[in-house]
Amino acid sequence: MAVIAPPSPVLPEQRDPAPVKVERWSQLRRKFDVRGTPYLYIAPFFVVFAAFGLFPLLYTGWMAITQWNRDIPGSEHTFVGLGNFVRLLHDDYFWNALRNTAAIGVLGTVPQLLLAMWIAHLLHRRMRGRTLLRMGVLLPNITSVAAVGVIFAQLFGRDLGLINWVLSLVGLGKVDWQAGTWQSWVALAVILTWRWTGYNALIYLAALQAVSDDLYEAADLDGAGQFRKFRTITVPALRPTIIFSVIMSTIGTIQLFTEPLLFNPGMSPTGGDSRQFQTLAMYVYEQFWTHGKYSYAATVSWAMFMIIVLAVGANYLLSRRIRSST
Repeated sequence: MAVIAPPSPVLPEQRDPAPVKVERWSQLRRKFDVRGTPYLYIAPFFVVFAAFGLFPLLYTGWMAITQWNRDIPGSEHTFVGLGNFVRLLHDDYFWNALRNTAAIGVLGTVPQLLLAMWIAHLLHRRMRGRTLLRMGVLLPNITSVAAVGVIFAQLFGRDLGLINWVLSLVGLGKVDWQAGTWQSWVALAVILTWRWTGYNALIYLAALQAVSDDLYEAADLDGAGQFRKFRTITVPALRPTIIFSVIMSTIGTIQLFTEPLLFNPGMSPTGGDSRQFQTLAMYVYEQFWTHGKYSYAATVSWAMFMIIVLAVGANYLLSRRIRSST
């Protein structure tokens, strides 16, 4: 009887390498699909941000520490260190633009956010045509900013403006809105309030959707009026959203440009004959395009960036303090 010997084991080096390579490639592909695919999905954002956000920021920072003046031949990128920033601290026009920007921002933001909260409180109630009203409050925001600037410049015209015509009917006389400091601040604040109130109202309304209706029903049973419910239920519920809107309004105010530029009849970046409503963004435009002081314009831009960082940091610390106190 013949004895059949068992097959000899296949050594690792004698195996067919093709299946091993296919299995290893499949493992690598699965690992990349789990760990690498999410980064691939968000990569377009970082590419766009690096090209249009990070690179301009870094290049502007390099320009701010160099000298580059159109009227000085051969001055391209001559290193001057912090000389531009020292000059900025002694620039009266810069401080005037900062004062105008802050004043217009306060006059336009405070009533705007208060009105937006009240509108959101009203739109949160059950009423007929609520969807149509919610769409209507957003119409000023989707209107072209250039059209808004031109129309309001006509409305606030000294001789033929509708605002002065109404004021003359009630015996208050005509106001030269573009000539005076306070008048121009108030007029620009009205433009900002009209344009952004509905936008903030919808943000507040979205936050109110998370508030239980039981609170309002309990307040109705207790006989609370609309103002009482607004003060004791709506405002506390909107506190985180209010902080967010204040931060976004601060950033938008510091970048304010189109409205004051079109508000001036001659569309000059000086913001009036006495620079009474020139903002920081307008001052950057004037230094860059009118005077050709590219490095100094970059310095003002970096100053705006640092002001935004300080404002956001202050709002963040304030929000943490409010959250800890509650």
